[in-house]
Amino acid sequence: MALSIGIAGLPNVGKSTLFNALTHAQNAPAANYPFCTIEPNKATVAVPDIRVEELSAKVKPKKTIHASVDFIDIAGLVRGASKGEGLGNQFLGNIRECAAIIEVVRCFDDDNITHVDGKVDPLADVATIETEFLLADIQSVEKRLEKMTKMAKGNKDAKVVLDSMRQLHTHLNNGLPARSFPLPENDIFLSSWKELSLLTAKPIIYCANVDDSAVVDGNKYSDKLKKYAQKNNSGFAIICARLEEELQALPEEEQKEMLESYGVQEIGLATIIRSGYVTLGLISYFTAGPDEVRAWTIHKGWKAPKAAGVIHTDFERGFIRAEVISYSDYMSHDSESSCRNAGVLRVEGKDYIVQDGDVMHFLFNV
Repeated sequence: MALSIGIAGLPNVGKSTLFNALTHAQNAPAANYPFCTIEPNKATVAVPDIRVEELSAKVKPKKTIHASVDFIDIAGLVRGASKGEGLGNQFLGNIRECAAIIEVVRCFDDDNITHVDGKVDPLADVATIETEFLLADIQSVEKRLEKMTKMAKGNKDAKVVLDSMRQLHTHLNNGLPARSFPLPENDIFLSSWKELSLLTAKPIIYCANVDDSAVVDGNKYSDKLKKYAQKNNSGFAIICARLEEELQALPEEEQKEMLESYGVQEIGLATIIRSGYVTLGLISYFTAGPDEVRAWTIHKGWKAPKAAGVIHTDFERGFIRAEVISYSDYMSHDSESSCRNAGVLRVEGKDYIVQDGDVMHFLFNV
């Protein structure tokens, strides 16, 4: 399961600079004018996880595979994007494909970088972006209402769904995001909901792009954004996109020295991915053997058969049982056989809820 995150925001807030840094590649052009990014740039990035490295050092497999994140850099939005301004419809469509949205918000002063509205105001920027998301969602629901009104004639199920869709339309028109709409227990409506892929239903991570002097403690702009994120139960991260981009040009050891000089513990990539995992309710489990050590991404709360299905559908379909060792137990014993002898290797069935860091082997038969 690859985590797909769209990087969105107004023009000139540092989206493409952040994308360059996060993907370790200078392949997203950055320029001081709107719509520099015309097509969405996509890159798959390995998720930094020290546990994978430590497992690999212990097992010494032929290959090591981290979990991955797809970052999609989407061109800057402006007022009227929902009506097609600034190629807005195309960009909004690209965001619909993402599981979550990073809203990069400018939280720094710099007279040399033009702000599209002429002043730095993070909450005003957020309001502009999310108003366009909301207006786009209203248009999507209105189109679906037209279709369902015709279908509802003489169809009881369609009438029930139509009523719920009308309630959703009212909810959005009241300025409320789709994520706060109480979903009815109706499979047909839930199917329509999924198809709509509403922008305001997606989890948001607010990313305050600050200058290097504020990368540790933030500033007055990022403080406002953080409070807004907390109020809306959303993810939040502080990053200096320019600093992150500079880091990627350095060898690993020099990166560490530079981070230490700023009092920063880790690169922004790790901060953003961690926030993404928490926001989306994701965890990782591991498989380890002589051929491969690998991290697998699942949703928190998944039971063993469903977790096995991310490896192959046959694993879920023919699931028999799972052998499970916690990461800490795995690392504190010499080998899997010693884990078994010590009684820390557990045999779990179909109702076992997989925990973050479990090292697992699945037994199945199809």
